[in-house]
Amino acid sequence: VQLVESGGGLVQAGGSLRLSCAASGSTFSINHMGWYRQAPGKQRELVATITTGGGSTNYADSVKGRFTISRDNAKNTMFLQMNSLKPEDTAVYYCNAVLFTPGGVDYWGQGTQVTVSS
Repeated sequence: VQLVESGGGLVQAGGSLRLSCAASGSTFSINHMGWYRQAPGKQRELVATITTGGGSTNYADSVKGRFTISRDNAKNTMFLQMNSLKPEDTAVYYCNAVLFTPGGVDYWGQGTQVTVSS
């Protein structure tokens, strides 16, 4: 499975960005997917996850009500709509895919930079 993120950039506080994660390869083996982020000097943290059918989502408390995760299985693409962005949202955002395998083998994208200016 290969994952490629896009859509990052520089935005002012209060603005919006939409991240995309395009999956290729053995996409039929993907169980759930998610977005994580890592700010300079901090550990990587969960932002949001979504199940295969898109019926179940989970968000970090810090982004609830501002971010929306979704996926288009026909296009093997996952999205993260980010609204009301804050400077503290500045980080490299990574796409993650967990497979239907014992132990949950997972894959990561290369990351896309999101910078929110105050």
